[in-house]
Amino acid sequence: MRFDPFSKLPSIQPGHVWLAGAGPGDPGLLTLLAAKALSEADVIVHDALVNEECLKLARPGARMEYAGKRGGKPSAKQRDISLRLVELAKAGHRVLRLKGGDPFVFGRGGEEALTLIDHGVPFRIVPGITAGIGGLAYAGIPVTHREINHAVTFLTGHDSSGVVPDRIDWDAIGRGSPVIVMYMAMKHIATISANLIAAGRSPAEPVAFVCDAATASQSVLETTLGRAEADVAASGLQPPAIVVVGEVVRLRPSLDWLGALSGRVLAPDPFAARSEKDRA
Repeated sequence: MRFDPFSKLPSIQPGHVWLAGAGPGDPGLLTLLAAKALSEADVIVHDALVNEECLKLARPGARMEYAGKRGGKPSAKQRDISLRLVELAKAGHRVLRLKGGDPFVFGRGGEEALTLIDHGVPFRIVPGITAGIGGLAYAGIPVTHREINHAVTFLTGHDSSGVVPDRIDWDAIGRGSPVIVMYMAMKHIATISANLIAAGRSPAEPVAFVCDAATASQSVLETTLGRAEADVAASGLQPPAIVVVGEVVRLRPSLDWLGALSGRVLAPDPFAARSEKDRA
């Protein structure tokens, strides 16, 4: 008898909402629960960062509702999206709210869940692989590496008003976090770079921009903190992007596994000498 990976998993019930993460792009990074939800939902309310290839896994007849938000572009208001989920559930639909990455990592999933609670709508949270980890892995950049860092900071490059958050303690992050992973930061990279350099980071520190992570159109720009603004402008790259600051970027020539599948010759471990010294 063939094993059915979905057979022991819960199903979306009428009048329920599942808040699920679609991962950073590649449909293969969907969780089993997210894939099952796509195959069962009556209505799928998805954001701008969900790869179209993921949506193709929806059951025939499922209704798609776009609820994406992009900085600087006309977008649905968050409260309207949350109340739409309530409306659909109250109408008896099986509702999948599908977000890129993970709904609880700069995805405002918590706000939507609290609205569902306020209106007595039952829901399930389905975590996803966040782009700040999975997207960087597809670029050959680990967020942690034993010879480099024992801590990593995740932050957002803009707040609800579209500007760099003023509650971020750049001095503390600059001093204390060897690796910084930033969501929605490309637009404000000039201000962010200046803040980090003012906090003591070297202008020569490596930085990478991973655009359209884990999709067929993924592109990666490797630069430095001091040159980031100019190099991004010259590259013509556009969001969505994940930005990472730190020595882990130097591992990409060795760990670019996607490049290797296309014929790239991977470089030796740039930190091998450091590793040997630690073992001595």
